[in-house]
Amino acid sequence: MQTPKVFRDVVSQPEAVSELLRSMDQAKGNIHHAWLFTGPPGSGRSQIALAFAAALLCSEGGCSGCNSCEMIRIGNHPDVLVLNTERVQISIDEVNEFIEKSIHMPAIGKYRIMIVEDADRMSERTSNVLLKSLEEPPRGTIWMLCSPSEADLIPTIRSRVRKIQLKVPTVEAVAQLLVDKYGIGFDLAQQSAAQAQSHVGMARRLASNSGARDRRKQALQTVLGITDIPSAVKAAETLGKLAESDSAQLTGEQDDFERKELMNRLGVAEDAKLNASSRSQLKKLEESQKRRATRSKRDGLDRILVDLMGLYRDVLTVQLGAGEALINVDLVPEVNKLASETSQAQTIHCIEQIEKVRSRMDRNVREDLLLNSLAVSLRRKATK
Repeated sequence: MQTPKVFRDVVSQPEAVSELLRSMDQAKGNIHHAWLFTGPPGSGRSQIALAFAAALLCSEGGCSGCNSCEMIRIGNHPDVLVLNTERVQISIDEVNEFIEKSIHMPAIGKYRIMIVEDADRMSERTSNVLLKSLEEPPRGTIWMLCSPSEADLIPTIRSRVRKIQLKVPTVEAVAQLLVDKYGIGFDLAQQSAAQAQSHVGMARRLASNSGARDRRKQALQTVLGITDIPSAVKAAETLGKLAESDSAQLTGEQDDFERKELMNRLGVAEDAKLNASSRSQLKKLEESQKRRATRSKRDGLDRILVDLMGLYRDVLTVQLGAGEALINVDLVPEVNKLASETSQAQTIHCIEQIEKVRSRMDRNVREDLLLNSLAVSLRRKATK
C-alpha cells in the first residue's frame, strides 16, 4: 500500500505509519475509537495524529491536496478539534469543555476527531473525567491522545486505547526535512537538527531564528564558566533571564495580536475607556496570556536543561573516546577542555543532577531555587 502524502512530513516513523495504514485497511470503515501516540519530545506525536486524522477524513485516504486535508493542515477543519492547554496542567474545566464538543455529530466528514496534546499533563482526577468519554464515545467520535510514554497515563485509560509508539528521528532525517520543506541551507539544517537532538520543532526554530541560536549558545557558555559558588549563583540568574527572554519572544507577538483582535471585536480603540463588559473580557484574556507565559517560561527552562544534558553528553563522549558525532560542534574546544579537566564520574553526576531538576520542575518546585542548586552542583572541580 502506497503511503498517503499526508504522512510525508512524519519523520523517521515508518513502522508507526505502516501500523496506522494497516488498521485503516483492516477496519473496513469501523476504525478503533481511541488511540495513544507515545514518544520522546520532538518525535512528532501531534503531527502523526493530525496526519492520521487527515487520512481518515480524506476521500482519497490522505491526498494532502483536497479541501479536507488543507483545512486540517491550517488548523480549521470543523471535525478535527485539538486540546493544547496554555496551563502547566490541563484543567478539569478544559477537559469538560472539550468533551462537550465531542458529542456533536461530524459536520462534513465521516468522523469527529478529538486530539489531546500533552495528555500527560492531566491529573488523575482530570484523567478520570476523560475516561468516561473513552469508555462510551458517541458514534463517529475518535479520540487521539499524545504523551511521552504510556506510564504518564492512568492504567484504565491505557487499557482502552490502541498504542502507537514513536521513536527519536535521526538527525539526518530532521535536517533533510528542514532543507526540503523550509528551504534551510544544508549546513545550518544539519547543525540545528543536531543541537535540537532531533526535536523537529526546536530544530526548525533554531534554523530560522538567530536569536534562539544565540540564547542557546549563551546558556551553554554560562554553565561552562561556572568555577565556584559566586559564579554559580550568577549563572543561575542568567539562565532564568534567558528562559524569560525566550518565552517573551515566543509569546509577545501572539499576545499583541490577541489583544488587538479583541479590541477590534469589541469595536473600541486601544486607548479608549472600557465599559464593565469589555474590561471583563480583557481581564480574562490577560489571565490566559499570563498562564501561557508561565508555561512558556517553564518550557524554556526545560529546553535549557535538555541542552545542558546534550553538552555533558558531548563531554562524556570525549572522555570515553566513543568517537560519536558531537551535538555541539560549535563548542568543540570548550567541550574538550572540560573533558580534560574533569572525570567521567563527575560528568555523569552532572547529567544526573540535571535530570533531577527536570523531574522536580514537574512538581512545581520554584525555578530559582532549582537553578541555584543545579548551578552549584555543576561547578567545575579539578580531577585528582
